[in-house]
Amino acid sequence: MAACLAALATALPVPADAQEYRSIGEAAAILYDAPSVKAKRLWILGRGYPVQVSVSIEGWTKVRDATGELSWVENRALSSARTVLVRAATGTMRDSPSERGAVVLRLGRDVVLDMVEPPVGEWVRVRHRDGATGFIHVNQVFGL
Repeated sequence: MAACLAALATALPVPADAQEYRSIGEAAAILYDAPSVKAKRLWILGRGYPVQVSVSIEGWTKVRDATGELSWVENRALSSARTVLVRAATGTMRDSPSERGAVVLRLGRDVVLDMVEPPVGEWVRVRHRDGATGFIHVNQVFGL
């Protein structure tokens, strides 16, 4: 009995770290309701969109998007590049990690930003696609 349970445990997918994030690395990636290209297609995410990794098995990764939805994506569509997605109605990029920092950019909801450095405290350093860099409060973004 113990041997059967051990064999079953090794055959099951192992959950990834609860805080592992990746981003879509292709121009667009199709997300499915099961780990197969024959499964139902749910939606398409564009390059850079951050996703939280839930489980990885045999060329597929189950991910959670910024809305909390779970779906499957082919591993080849994922990148290790770290990005964040503005979830606040208006995100504010500042020149320093402080509410007193000068405003660099005001950003609309769902804007993708490259993460330049991991978060320090309540701020993360980011870069906008136009090249502007600054800091955004962690409660304004998804992907951390």
